[in-house]
Amino acid sequence: MKIAILGTAHPLRGGLAAFNERLAQQLQQQGHEVTIWSFSLQYPGFLFPGKTQYTDEPAPEGIHIRTEVNSVNPLNWLAVGSRMNQERYDLIIVKYWLPFMGPAFGTILRRAKKNGGTRVLCIVDNIIPHESRPGDKQFTNYFIGSVDAFVTMSRDVLKDVKTFTSKPAQYSPHPIYDSYKEAVSKDEACAHLKLDKEKKYILFFGFIRDYKGLDWLLEAMADSRIRAAGIHLIAAGEYYSKDAAAANEAIIARHHLSDIVHMHTDFIPNSEVRYYFSAADLVVQPYKHATQSGITQIAYHFEKPMVVTNVGGLPEVVPDGKTGYVAAPEPAAIAEAILRFYTQPPIPDLHANILTEKARYSWDTFTQVMMDTAFGHKAP
Repeated sequence: MKIAILGTAHPLRGGLAAFNERLAQQLQQQGHEVTIWSFSLQYPGFLFPGKTQYTDEPAPEGIHIRTEVNSVNPLNWLAVGSRMNQERYDLIIVKYWLPFMGPAFGTILRRAKKNGGTRVLCIVDNIIPHESRPGDKQFTNYFIGSVDAFVTMSRDVLKDVKTFTSKPAQYSPHPIYDSYKEAVSKDEACAHLKLDKEKKYILFFGFIRDYKGLDWLLEAMADSRIRAAGIHLIAAGEYYSKDAAAANEAIIARHHLSDIVHMHTDFIPNSEVRYYFSAADLVVQPYKHATQSGITQIAYHFEKPMVVTNVGGLPEVVPDGKTGYVAAPEPAAIAEAILRFYTQPPIPDLHANILTEKARYSWDTFTQVMMDTAFGHKAP
C-alpha cells in the first residue's frame, strides 16, 4: 500500500519521533511505500518548555520525511491536506497525544480524504490529556470526525476513546523500542557515565513532568532502608518545568540525598540511552497517572526488571511478581517495592519471564492489529 504517517519525525526529537520512525521502518519491511509528513513547526514555545525541540543526531536511514506541517497556521493545514489528497494514499496513520493538535490534524485529514479512497487510522496515546486546557474536548471531537478507526496502547485509553465515538477501535500494547543499540556491560556503562560500578542503581528515565512522579521517587529514596541497602538513583531526562526542577532540588536538599541521587537533566540522545539502562539494575516508573509508557518498552528491549505504579496501563505490561513489581501510587509503597527487589528472595525465573513478556510486543503484531482495525480485515 501507499501509506503516510502524519506526525513527528527527525529532526524533531523524543518518543513520538522514535515511534513514527520505527513504525515507518516496519511498514517498509512489509513492502509498503511510506512517507512521514512531519512538522516545520510542532509546538509554540509555551507548549514546549524544554531546551530545544530538535536533535543534532543524524536522520534515520531509508525513511522519506517531508517537513511540511505548521501546527498553528490554518492556511498551511489546507495546503498540506491538498498535497496529501493529491498523493491518493491508501492509508494515513496519525498519532494523537494532545488536543492542541486537533484543529491542524482534523483539517489536514478532512482535505486529504477528499479523493474518496483514503482511510485514516489514529494511534491514540491519550484522548484525554495529562494536563487539561480550555477547548480540549472541542478540539478532540473535531479531530475524531476526520478519523475512520483507532488503535490504543492501553485498555484505559480504549475505554476513553469509546466515550467519544463508536467508530472501530482496538487495543494493542505498545511494541518494543528496539531501535536503540544493544546493552553494554554494567562496568562499561558506569565508566561512560562516570559512576561507581560497585553501587546498586535504579533508573528513572524520560522527560521529567509532574505526572511521572519523580518527586515521589525522591521521597522514596529518603527511606533510611534505601540508603542502608546502598541503592542509588539515576534520574535521566530533561525537565519540562522550572518549578518541578526547583521542587525536586528542594526534596534532595531537605533529605540530604545528593550523594545517592545522580541527576542527568539534559535531553538524552538515542546514542546514549543504552548506557543508562545498562548501568541500572531496576527501572522505576513512579507515575501519578498514566496511559501507557514507551519507557516500559525500552526497559524490555534492554531486558530490565521494573517497578511501576498501579495506574493506567502500566500493570497490564509489567505483571506483578513476574517481570517486576506493581506498587500503590505513593512514595512509601514505591520504596517498599524497590526494597523488595533488592532485599527479598529474587523473583523466580525473572529473566525468562522478561524474555517471554518481551516477545509479546512485536511490531508485526502491532501492525497487523492496525491493518485489521483500519480496513475491517479487508486490507488491500
